[in-house]
Amino acid sequence: MISSFSCRLLAFAAWVAAAVSSVSAQTPSHWPDASFRAGFESVASGPATDADAARFLAQATFGATEADIAHLRAIGYEAWLAEQFSLPATKQVPYLDWVRALDPDAYISDNVRLEAWNMAAAGTPDPSRPGFPTNARGDQLRQRVAFALSEIFVVSEKNGTLAYQPWALASYYDRLAEDAFGNYRDLLEDVTLHPTMGVYLSMIGNRKADAELNIRPDENYAREVMQLFSVGLVQLNPDGTPKLVGGAPVPTYGQATVRGFAAVFTGWIWNNTGCGANTYPCCTEETYTWCGPWDNADDRPIWQLPMQPVEAFHDATSDKQLLDYPGAALPAGVLAHGGNAQAEMQAALDNLFRHPNVGPFIATRLIQRLVTSNPSPDYVRRIAAVFDDDGSGVRGNLRALVRAILLDPEARYGHWQKPTTFGKLREPLLKNLHVWRAFHGRSQSGRILNLSTWPWIEDWYGQAPLRSPSVFNFFQPAYRPPGAIAAQGMVAPEFQILNDSTIVATPNQLFIHLFCYNVLNHECYTESLADTLLMDIQADAQLAAENPAGLVDAYDRLLMAGQMSPFMRSVLLTRLEAMTSAELGANLGRERVQHALYLIVTSPEYSIQK
Repeated sequence: MISSFSCRLLAFAAWVAAAVSSVSAQTPSHWPDASFRAGFESVASGPATDADAARFLAQATFGATEADIAHLRAIGYEAWLAEQFSLPATKQVPYLDWVRALDPDAYISDNVRLEAWNMAAAGTPDPSRPGFPTNARGDQLRQRVAFALSEIFVVSEKNGTLAYQPWALASYYDRLAEDAFGNYRDLLEDVTLHPTMGVYLSMIGNRKADAELNIRPDENYAREVMQLFSVGLVQLNPDGTPKLVGGAPVPTYGQATVRGFAAVFTGWIWNNTGCGANTYPCCTEETYTWCGPWDNADDRPIWQLPMQPVEAFHDATSDKQLLDYPGAALPAGVLAHGGNAQAEMQAALDNLFRHPNVGPFIATRLIQRLVTSNPSPDYVRRIAAVFDDDGSGVRGNLRALVRAILLDPEARYGHWQKPTTFGKLREPLLKNLHVWRAFHGRSQSGRILNLSTWPWIEDWYGQAPLRSPSVFNFFQPAYRPPGAIAAQGMVAPEFQILNDSTIVATPNQLFIHLFCYNVLNHECYTESLADTLLMDIQADAQLAAENPAGLVDAYDRLLMAGQMSPFMRSVLLTRLEAMTSAELGANLGRERVQHALYLIVTSPEYSIQK
């Protein structure tokens, strides 16, 4: 039997298809050009309009709100960035500790971590902190960059051990947030020594070769720290394009280098309470690999301490081939034997950090996550140059890098300069967050359990924070969907999770939030709403009832940064004006708001962040 909710959804979908077909036959689709920007204005002097502010916030946060737009207009880009850089990181571990304190005997699952992540990303008040319910978080830029970093330096709950260790994942994400505006070299070391990464990529317990026991150093972390976290597979020009010899790209490293790094990353284990850093009396030949924490409650601190070395299991006797490149501190890239685990790790990470690939590699990854899937070589070159030298001789300054990415002329004017190729597909999870933020998502208790405990979040969106199916993230940065994009030699990473399942499930889930989970209309469910994130749909109901064109213009600015095409505007107005008070009575305004929002956030135009 089909439920009334399903019938309602199917009927609405049928209307959308009919309306689009009808209007498209009458109205050409094109991008407006009234606000054309040539790029001659000083980027730092902006934003010039509310639409410019909304567009910047779509790149720098989890979505604009009316208050954010007004604040950014009042103080400008530079002051806003300085303000954001000064804010401390909102962390997840303290929230998990607070939930545990509510009931020390309760099992804390990874869903509580998701709750903490949702609260930080959506900027909702935290019931664990003084001042609830007015203490909404403000470190949006830091949280947005941390999410981007989490899709580069991937760990995942899908690991069998990490699935039962929410403090491990929360601590790792907190470290990304703390390091988001620091130095890349520090980030690389923090990631390398975090026990969550140690478990995920099997560096923890990695030990030197022993022919008698048929043991060889694990190569997992050695491969991924190069391929995914620093230099990539092929040598790059400063603009991110591959170096070619005889028309073919040049590999960055070979198997000898993988083995060299694998040997470096031996001898690291849990920072165990009561065990000496160099002796580990609790660790024997038989127990070394797994002498660590496995209890959800008692071992929480262990997951927050960096791994420590056990010299007995570190390879200090062999020379190690690392990366060889012009200017490398190590002759021919060879790390001579004799160093201890700490010294050799430092030398190896310095070897990675100084490689000329790192600037264009990290620049491209962060531009893709924040701004556009296909940055021009010039854009990459400018950002890579900032990585190499922030203007004061410092290499790897992530704060300077983020500022440069967001204030680059291509970031601010690319949608006008390259209207058919600039931008990126919005990740489905970010669509949902944008709606929650724009319409003041709040719950009565401050907790949002009815979102974070649903076990099908990945099925709906194809993603959830720190729940990637592999170390290669939810989607790969070089993914090319077949067809026009691939034919033009472009990439579109997020399209890798736009499949038969998510293309239906995501709009359905957005429908539920818009039509069921708001402060006046939640008839779809009968459960308690104290822990459910509800949106304030009613705030714009009067405008919708009296002036549907004004409502569309307001949502064009707030959600689409003023980029709605005449075709799309016509579709929306046709639908809204067909809804009358004779049919809907006092509900006219609210229903118009809900229909307008659903049509916008599921539209192709909104789906591409320009």
